[in-house]
Amino acid sequence: MNRMYRWQRFIYDATRRYYLLGRDQLIAELKPAAGAQVLEIGCGTGRNLIQAAWRYPEAQFTGIDVSTEMLTTALGSIRRHGLDGRIRVAHGDATDFDPMKIFGIAPDHIVASYALSMIPDWQGVLDEAVTRLKPGGKLHIVDFGDQERLPASVRRVLQHWLSLFDVTPRRELQNALASLAERHQAQLDFKRPFRGYAQSAVLTLKK
Repeated sequence: MNRMYRWQRFIYDATRRYYLLGRDQLIAELKPAAGAQVLEIGCGTGRNLIQAAWRYPEAQFTGIDVSTEMLTTALGSIRRHGLDGRIRVAHGDATDFDPMKIFGIAPDHIVASYALSMIPDWQGVLDEAVTRLKPGGKLHIVDFGDQERLPASVRRVLQHWLSLFDVTPRRELQNALASLAERHQAQLDFKRPFRGYAQSAVLTLKK
C-alpha cells in the first residue's frame, strides 16, 4: 500500500472525486448524535473524516489506515483544517483492530468508504467491525458495485481500469451483509445507486 500511495496521495483527492461516488451521501446519512464516536477504516487522506467533522461539530472522529504514507497526508490535512482536537488517526489493519486500545473508544459508527474492494480479506473486515461497535451501533459502507445497469462497453473499460489498481468490486457484499445481519439480529439497508456503479449499506445492531 505504501508503494502504491507514495506518490498517488498527492493527487488522490483531486482525482478520486470523479469516481468514488456516494461518499458524500454516506456522510449526509451518518447523522451521529452529539458526543458520538465515528471511526473510519481505511481513512486514507482523511478527506471523509474532515468533511464529516465539519458537518457534525458535536461528534468525535477517528480513523485507521494500513498505509503510513496516506496517514502522513491525513495528519497534514487535519492540522491545516484546524481539526486536531476532533479527529485522530493511527496506523491499523482493518482485519484486526481494537479501537479501545488504539483510541480508547467504542465506536457508535464505523465507516468503510471504498475500502473493502482493496482488502483481500474483506469479509474479515466486516466481522471485525461488527464486533467493535457499541450495541445499537451502525456500520456504513459504500464501494464499487457490479455496474449491472451500465452499458456493457462502459463496464468492461471500468473493470479493466479498476484491476490496474488492484481494486475488486465485492459482488457478494449484499449476501455477506445479509448473513452478518441474521447472525447478529441486525437491520440491513442495502442499495445499488448510480445504476449499480456503487453499492451502499447501513447495518444497524440491536441495542
